[in-house]
Amino acid sequence: MGRIDLGLQAVSGKQVDLGRQGGAHFAISAGAAPEVLVLSGQLTIHTVTEARAAFDELSGRRITALDLGALERLDTAGAWALLSLQQEFRATDRDLALTGATEAIASLLKTVDGAMPKPETAETRPLTLTGVLDMTGRRVMGGVGFLRDLTAYFGIFLHRLARILRHPGEFRFTALVHHCEAVGLNAVPIVALMSFLIGVVLAFQGAVQLRQFGAEVFVVDLLAVSILRELGVLLTSIIVAGRTASAYTAAIGSMKMREEIDAMRTLGLDPAINLFVPRILALLLMLPILTLIANLAGLFGGGLMAWIDLGISPEMFRIRLVEGTDISHVFAGLVKAPFFALIIGVVGCHAGMQVKSNAESLGRKTSTAVVTAIFMVIVADAIFSIFFARMGI
Repeated sequence: MGRIDLGLQAVSGKQVDLGRQGGAHFAISAGAAPEVLVLSGQLTIHTVTEARAAFDELSGRRITALDLGALERLDTAGAWALLSLQQEFRATDRDLALTGATEAIASLLKTVDGAMPKPETAETRPLTLTGVLDMTGRRVMGGVGFLRDLTAYFGIFLHRLARILRHPGEFRFTALVHHCEAVGLNAVPIVALMSFLIGVVLAFQGAVQLRQFGAEVFVVDLLAVSILRELGVLLTSIIVAGRTASAYTAAIGSMKMREEIDAMRTLGLDPAINLFVPRILALLLMLPILTLIANLAGLFGGGLMAWIDLGISPEMFRIRLVEGTDISHVFAGLVKAPFFALIIGVVGCHAGMQVKSNAESLGRKTSTAVVTAIFMVIVADAIFSIFFARMGI
């Protein structure tokens, strides 16, 4: 084969010792062909440091294969060293074959190769009409598949809810109370504060515009219609989506990462009954209540600003609110709350179950759940607005 310098070692047709520790021995020797090296002894965690140093010297040589037939033992550390060397050769457009491996060594190499991280390369498509149509079609089908998955999770929730009605003993009432506290009670301060500030802003901006026409008193009507019908439930749902959809995804995703959901199935516990139903039911119960609190806080903030800026007393504000506001505005807002709660709950639980076994996936799915829930809530609100307008409500 000729002489190959390996730092302190040399390969010249005879075996070269690379390490002895705890009885472990590993060596590299020349093969039958000039471009082949034979590995012998034990390539294990005890000899991998010395072997890796020698492999670094091999990366610049004209070598096409490593013969593993004489290896007595190979563990995961040694397999990692061999596969890393093979990847380094591939990075320079060269092939390094691992030949002569026994069935056990070949199986170990395959297992370690499957566990090694693979670089993610973004698929590039030419910016042509065909490429644009292909990308659009894939995204449309991906969106259809996502909606199908959400519908499936909604069906699972309904099925488990019906099962609980038949077998109430399976329901975890303590979990429902806990999630009601987390979803509802803990969200009251931020919901009330946000709605109060929105009421203040609406009253102030409405007063500026209506003062030009001498119609300041209609600020009350503006506040009543906008808050009771639209902004109260919409802003509350957006806030809850940001808090709760992310919390559901993070909690369920963390359990999936730690294989706790698999453990629940092993113990005969249904994850849908124990994880999905209490969370979604808590949203169904608490979101209408939060919407009522948001409506009251928004009207209070608007009334306070109308009193300060326009001189409309609280009694006049109340009379105008009662006389000029139809009760249908209240129901039009409250009827949306259960639908928004279902959307937020199903999206959060679905995203949590899609988390893989790494922290990056958890973070990505958590942010995706929040964005998706808010987007779908706004779309549903637009659909409700069109429906109510057509129905004359």
